[in-house]
Amino acid sequence: MKRRPAPAPDAPWSGTGRFRICPSILSADFSRLAEEIADVEAAGADFIHVDVMDGQFVPNLTFGPIVVGGIRKWTRLPLDVHLMIADPLRHLPAFADAGANHLIVHVEAVDDPEAAARAIRARGLRAGLAIKPSTPLDRLARALSQCDTALVMTVEPGAGGQPFLPGSPDRIAAIRRAIDAGGFDCLLGVDGGIDARTAPIAAEAGADSFVAGNSIFHAPDPPAALRAIRASLRGR
Repeated sequence: MKRRPAPAPDAPWSGTGRFRICPSILSADFSRLAEEIADVEAAGADFIHVDVMDGQFVPNLTFGPIVVGGIRKWTRLPLDVHLMIADPLRHLPAFADAGANHLIVHVEAVDDPEAAARAIRARGLRAGLAIKPSTPLDRLARALSQCDTALVMTVEPGAGGQPFLPGSPDRIAAIRRAIDAGGFDCLLGVDGGIDARTAPIAAEAGADSFVAGNSIFHAPDPPAALRAIRASLRGR
């Protein structure tokens, strides 16, 4: 497969669509990962979401900067790299050099979420902060001025295929109010249990960026599954 040039990191922020669909490769078939990525790119994905887990911050273990660098070769789409790891800022240079465009760290994994977001931006990347379902929202809300993406976890992080938690819409709505009240240029993402049924629920609460793994890559036709999520959001 021919190597593709990397995009400008701002591409989906300057696009015409209100909603962003971000397939998570955690659920992809790694024996044909390049083809899986090419398929969802052709189907209209906005970002490729890359879940990095270290077996400490969350129980599961996935991959690191070397894999991110490999993925970078096969897509023009921005890489949305979600660090579910302890001490994430220690690894910031490696993921930046590997080709990440957006780097998301958890508010629970850093002492100062606002400073963490500034450190990511200082590397020329879009900065994201994620929050677990049980963490008080003020820890994220206080740092929104430095965020390009606020990611509300709608499952417990660490494994794909979990159901969308019923308390999630209230948490999404609270962060939406905080973003709007501050006038921040910040996407509001959701991650966990997202499909054509739950994406409209999250959108109604205020989400505009949707990470979906199992519902896309475990479907019989992943591009059709991605398009179904997009279609479910029309008119909102």
